[in-house]
Amino acid sequence: MATIEIERLAKSYHVYQKSEGLAASIRGLFRRQYREVQAVRGIDLQLEQGEFVAFLGPNGAGKTTTLKLLSGVIAPTSGTARVMGFVPWHRDNAYRRRFALVMGQKNQLWWDLPAQESFRLHQQIYRIEPDRFDRTRDELTGMLQVRQLLSQPVRELSLGERMKMELIAALLHSPEVLFLDEPTIGLDVIAQHNIQNFLRDYQQRRRVTILLTSHYMKDVVALCRRVVIIAWGRIIYDGSLEGIIDRYGGHKVVSFQLADGQIPSDLGRYGEMLPEKPPRAKLRVERSVVTDVLGRILANHAIKDVSVEDPPLEQVIAEMFNQADDLPKDKLAEVPELLSEE
Repeated sequence: MATIEIERLAKSYHVYQKSEGLAASIRGLFRRQYREVQAVRGIDLQLEQGEFVAFLGPNGAGKTTTLKLLSGVIAPTSGTARVMGFVPWHRDNAYRRRFALVMGQKNQLWWDLPAQESFRLHQQIYRIEPDRFDRTRDELTGMLQVRQLLSQPVRELSLGERMKMELIAALLHSPEVLFLDEPTIGLDVIAQHNIQNFLRDYQQRRRVTILLTSHYMKDVVALCRRVVIIAWGRIIYDGSLEGIIDRYGGHKVVSFQLADGQIPSDLGRYGEMLPEKPPRAKLRVERSVVTDVLGRILANHAIKDVSVEDPPLEQVIAEMFNQADDLPKDKLAEVPELLSEE
């Protein structure tokens, strides 16, 4: 049995539509108008024990709503889900002790108290035995190199240090499933790198099942082999990182440096010129004609250096989102097939 099993999971909201103007506001006191917002539209998904899966999508795609459903914060409109055999929105205490949710934009630590005081509160909430609590806390603070900061008020910590403390608080009870919602949001490059290294090492040690949402593709590349992409509340891709490029990356990026350092004016006929500083040049070339274009360039120009690369992952995924946005909403169930045909 899979650790996480989702079948036709859907969540919709009725949102009050407030009209402009005094008269409309008065009418709204007696006859309110609502519109239905479908945050999640019947998704199916399975995660096996020990998987580290990226859950990607544009803002409003349904990522955070799905994590809230799986953590039992909200209940679905329809469909089913089981995490480790539990129905999340039944909120069994036995389930609460086996998972954790970390949201990069929400704090669970007391702002004016040292982090160690919040950790002690978590110990009581999850009924962690003292010896086990001490071992786990020391292991986590050692891995994240924040032991010397435990007695410092949370409000005095940097953003990166606070996120490390948030992760420690979430992991003190040794959850088997971890939901991460934008854990590196707003962090600088060094802090992001430190969090990535910690999550990779911790997941490999404990074989925790992790579902990660992030807008930073470096998080995804560093941590996840499997990627699930959601748009308009539906899953439009579920597979490997390499598969995204193969399936949706319709072009290659050809970079080269001319031997004489001059950029010929006719390079545009081989493909779309991309911004690059001389003496290097860069072309966007359709994948199917890369070999032919390279042969023609090498035959007509003296080349000092050349490389062929896949387009950046961020660009490919952004193009997927744009294509999904252009599709009629009644065709959303066919998104993967329609995108692959383009």
